[in-house]
Amino acid sequence: MPTSEKTLVIVATYNEIENLPRLVEEIFHHAPRVDLLVIDDNSPDGTGHWCDKRSDEDPRVRCLHRPDKLGLGTATIAGMRYAMERGYGFVLSMDADFSHPPGRIPALLQAMDPPHGQPIDVAIGSRYVAGSRIEGWPLRRRLMSRGVNAYARWLLGLRTKDCSGAFRCYRTSVLARLDLEKIRSRGYSFFEEILWRLKCVKAEFAEVPITFVDRQHGSSKIDAKEAVSALGTIFLLGMRNWTTAIRIGKKARDA
Repeated sequence: MPTSEKTLVIVATYNEIENLPRLVEEIFHHAPRVDLLVIDDNSPDGTGHWCDKRSDEDPRVRCLHRPDKLGLGTATIAGMRYAMERGYGFVLSMDADFSHPPGRIPALLQAMDPPHGQPIDVAIGSRYVAGSRIEGWPLRRRLMSRGVNAYARWLLGLRTKDCSGAFRCYRTSVLARLDLEKIRSRGYSFFEEILWRLKCVKAEFAEVPITFVDRQHGSSKIDAKEAVSALGTIFLLGMRNWTTAIRIGKKARDA
């Protein structure tokens, strides 16, 4: 592994029995020394049951069971808390549907401690930097994603190209500087919100190119209601971001 720090990979699942067994094999093929936490929201297809069986056979695998679909954001926070409480140096989040290539896990970990330059706090598996590619998305989906990212960058003052992707590695010592209880997002806007909160504590970011592939098995968990809710949350956070910036600017002028 490119780092001596202990790493926890977290995967949130709901009805991913078609993907999870193969994903686990791929994760450990490319990163055999990481641990894996599956956060399952009571999948009726047996995803959680399969994970428990695998956990009995492999000490690197653990499954956190939740009683219902409680949102991707809350699942990611649960994984982050698990990592911090157990002394992991890094926590790496990814989707269960193979849209995030397990083969890029080592590149994300390597980006955290570059041979030249200062350590990185968040490495993003990015769809929108040089060398990246998206496969399987129609033009409408590509335009929507680009629009959401531009919207988040403008409202939240983010400099990262990919603000909405979930394939990321976080340094847990920096996550510990956040009050996770204050995070308002429960769904997909979580990924923009936590970047903004990390920006506020002066975190350092890097982006690593990936090939993003649309899911081949199972169904997407995001719907129109969730998408509208995410845009609304980003807007409210953006208003707070701009209000804070104006207040700081006024203090600087009055000083």
